[in-house]
Amino acid sequence: MIDLKTALWWRATLALGLGSMLVFINLYLTQPLLPLLADDFGLSALSAGWALSASTLGLAFGLLFWARVADRLGRKPVMLGCLLAAIVLGILIAWVPAFGLLVLLRGLQGFFLAGLPATAVAYMGEEFTPKALVTSIGIYIAANSVGGIAGRVFGGLLAQWSGWQASFLVLGLASLLLWLPLVRLLPASRHFVPARKGQGTRALFDHIRNPLLWPVYLIGGLNFMVFLNQYTYVAFYLAAPPVGLAPAAIGLLFLTYLSGTFASGISGLLINRFGLCRTLLAAIAIMAVGSLGLLSERVPVILLALLVDSFAFFLAHACASSWIGRSVQQHRALASSLYLVFYYLGASLGGLYLYPFWEWAGLPGIAAGMIAVMGVTGGLTLRLQRRERAMPLAQPK
Repeated sequence: MIDLKTALWWRATLALGLGSMLVFINLYLTQPLLPLLADDFGLSALSAGWALSASTLGLAFGLLFWARVADRLGRKPVMLGCLLAAIVLGILIAWVPAFGLLVLLRGLQGFFLAGLPATAVAYMGEEFTPKALVTSIGIYIAANSVGGIAGRVFGGLLAQWSGWQASFLVLGLASLLLWLPLVRLLPASRHFVPARKGQGTRALFDHIRNPLLWPVYLIGGLNFMVFLNQYTYVAFYLAAPPVGLAPAAIGLLFLTYLSGTFASGISGLLINRFGLCRTLLAAIAIMAVGSLGLLSERVPVILLALLVDSFAFFLAHACASSWIGRSVQQHRALASSLYLVFYYLGASLGGLYLYPFWEWAGLPGIAAGMIAVMGVTGGLTLRLQRRERAMPLAQPK
């Protein structure tokens, strides 16, 4: 097993972090472009949002498929092969003539982007010691947020410079160059045991029925449903009069994810000190408080709300991901992929959920929709805490 802070641990963690960054650069580069796409193609905010929702929906559908493939064929080939296919599809999107074709290709791109997140946590669970696993997952999730920031910020800047097509082309080519060193950098699996045919379906239903897993799946999906899509509606608010920000400025809005990067990086310390459930419950409460900032129309207050929400959300996400990695001994790829299925289904449905709140009251309506969801996920966490006391998880050594 790979122990914490050894040379092999740094190599594997760096490779998975870089791969994760490339996934989320390509997944989220469209988010600051949505007001621009709405203007170019004559779409509503809800319709333009499909440029993002199609990719998250495709990712959700791809997760279980690639997890099953990885459980049979191995982790590294699935992670790297899928990532390469997704990058090539992203480059092709730069030449699409119609919004419908853009949505279709984004859906296919999301399907292939699923290969790495479907497999990475399972790879870490098999190859790392328990203590190394907690720290590596925190770094991996921090890389998620860095990739999301980079995709959105540079996507917005490139669109301002030369249109939304430049965002796909330039970031796609950059991703291709960064993919190449992963082939040698990522260590091959040493502890992977292929799953036998027919085991996957039974394991799928076992995970869904597991009282220590299904609440975590719902918590992850519901939290991400409102966290991700609040940014979409904040972007539309800031792009419209009287604020009227340009795409490059809207891209910079996602620098607020840096607080989430910090939260992910310290999540292992917080979890080891306070426990998973307590840390998760605190993160949900902080996110609910942070969303109150959307009641204000002042841009600095809105930015502060996003900073607080980002810190809280990524801390909660790290807690949930660690819970999955530590509570499952078999079919880890399937268990972590199920979590991500709920996670990205939430992302895909969040625009629909928040749209009536947006139409009703603008950003204050978005705050109300978020707080309602935080009440549900907080209740699920309390239920999980009671179960944890009755069925304690194995703690890292």
